[in-house]
Amino acid sequence: MSEFDTTDDHTITADYSDGHSESFTDTNNDGYADVASYDHDGDGNSEVQYTHQYGGGHDLDTATVDRDDDGDADSQYGDRNHDGRFDTASFDRNDDQRVDAVYADENYDGRVDHTTFDRNYDGAADFDAKDYDQDGQANVTTTDSNFDGTYDTVHYGDAETNPLAGKSPNPFASN
Repeated sequence: MSEFDTTDDHTITADYSDGHSESFTDTNNDGYADVASYDHDGDGNSEVQYTHQYGGGHDLDTATVDRDDDGDADSQYGDRNHDGRFDTASFDRNDDQRVDAVYADENYDGRVDHTTFDRNYDGAADFDAKDYDQDGQANVTTTDSNFDGTYDTVHYGDAETNPLAGKSPNPFASN
């Protein structure tokens, strides 16, 4: 059994006997749900919330997840091209309410093409890997190894796009 509650003119909430609830909100009064929230344990904090963030239409293309049920988002997943698969993911891995890991599938093939981390949780990215040719291997990885805010190491991991591949490490060796 569920009990329906319309807390405002544009929200429908279903409260279930096991304590969980589901809410659907039409924020712009167009007749479509713009937010769908699920509170699995009935404490008032939605553990999962779906919203529309990308492009036209009414698809709920973004999921925001509160894994530890503290009321703050721990991860967010986005489907930018509305194909039913998430192609961006961002995480707050240490619960400081700042994103410190981002994964993106730039060409929507189901494989990660760009990864960025804040490994020491200081608010500045210090690891970045990009797969420019989208073959599943990072072409360029840059790191800030001493965490001073400046990338200081570049690694070319894919021989197809490495500007130094097949060449002497000394640019003057062939002159």
